[in-house]
Amino acid sequence: MSKYSLAIKLRTVFSYLEGKESFNSLAEELRTSSAVVMNWVKQYKYHGADAFKKSYTSYSTQYKLDVLNYMNENGTSPNETAAIFNISEPSMIRKWRRRIENEGMDALNSKKKGRPIMNSEKQGAAKKQVPDDGSVEALKAELERLRMENAYFKKVECLSSKQGKITKEDKAQVVYELRNEFSVKALLQLADVPRSTYYYWVKNIGRPDPDAKLKALIQAIYDEHEGRYGYRRIHDELMNRGRQLNHKKVQRIMQELGLKCLVRMKKYRSYKGMIGKIAPNILERNFHAEKPNEKWVTDISEFKLFGEKLYLSPVLDLYNGEIITYTIGSRPVYSLVSTMLDQAFSRLTDVDKPLIHSDQGWHYQMKQYRHALEERGIKQSMSRKGNCYDNAVIENFFGIMKSELLYLKEFESIAHFKQELSKYIHYYNNKRIKAKLKGMSPVQYRTHAQQIA
Repeated sequence: MSKYSLAIKLRTVFSYLEGKESFNSLAEELRTSSAVVMNWVKQYKYHGADAFKKSYTSYSTQYKLDVLNYMNENGTSPNETAAIFNISEPSMIRKWRRRIENEGMDALNSKKKGRPIMNSEKQGAAKKQVPDDGSVEALKAELERLRMENAYFKKVECLSSKQGKITKEDKAQVVYELRNEFSVKALLQLADVPRSTYYYWVKNIGRPDPDAKLKALIQAIYDEHEGRYGYRRIHDELMNRGRQLNHKKVQRIMQELGLKCLVRMKKYRSYKGMIGKIAPNILERNFHAEKPNEKWVTDISEFKLFGEKLYLSPVLDLYNGEIITYTIGSRPVYSLVSTMLDQAFSRLTDVDKPLIHSDQGWHYQMKQYRHALEERGIKQSMSRKGNCYDNAVIENFFGIMKSELLYLKEFESIAHFKQELSKYIHYYNNKRIKAKLKGMSPVQYRTHAQQIA
């Protein structure tokens, strides 16, 4: 590749930054690739005009490892990494990576030029002498190490008490604060922080965080939904608000902020054997519906509050995942299901004849239940015995509800919980977005589909 002077590189960078020409047009003028021009611009953004000054640095093995570790940990490309560390040729980083993959770490060792030193005595004399154990020098070194550890862990403990999780950037900050008292190399070993991470952090001291506004927006969305959204739904919500970005970046920022959803719990089983008639599995895990009120699923979930058991019985429409209606009671009696069924029927028109699917719970085997369905011309479907995946959609709803409401909020009483449950069902239907509904809530999706039709 031909050599380019400092003046040519700066003129090319300024032409691009001022919006006069594109990467491709500048590359054509210089008879090089657009990647070369792009790399010059990145180098200038990180290091200014100093990036183009000639350097004859011989990179140590540790430095090469630091560069490769930084690239792996932060997911940057060789071009981006070269710009950050002011390495003139990104191909050099690719060569390091290739060598370590094929030959191991020893392949990164720099080969010394010239004839090797033959006198082993001179080599031994050049080595730094290690003080003997018990000597004054050894005791002083040990005292200095203990002072350093004490100072370092005091600052780390202070940070952890304020924010909980300690990141590598926090450790780099502590090392920076102690750099005038102790050796930076020894501090980095104690903190277990790569040298590249530390110096990258030092370079960016005082610079505004480019993701500050995005972090604030992600935190606001997370708080608005009371911690119920993971990175996928927050990414969808950001897309709805016109922010185009990769979901992996949202995931990384949420990890930095310590934002995550809660774990789900198991559900109540109402199977008591064969006490009535078992319906065939007509649904057969075909959870897709072409229109509202075509396929319904139902089940009962149990949970404890204030030492009492509560039982929730909802009906969910497979068309958009909307909760049609629900009942809640302190006992899993048949009226819990029959009342729910009456409320659901009130949502139907004369032409609606949905298929309703459940497990083989005793409520759904009863003659009264089957008779109520027959009167409305509704087909009954049941899961196979002991197979929870046949009714996976309603099982999934129970897990979400418990994670996002039951285990997330504190309640003053059973009555307070019922009020919050009513609010949550309204939120779930009208506001909580789903990826499979094109980033819309169940009601929004149903309304949108009806408007198009």
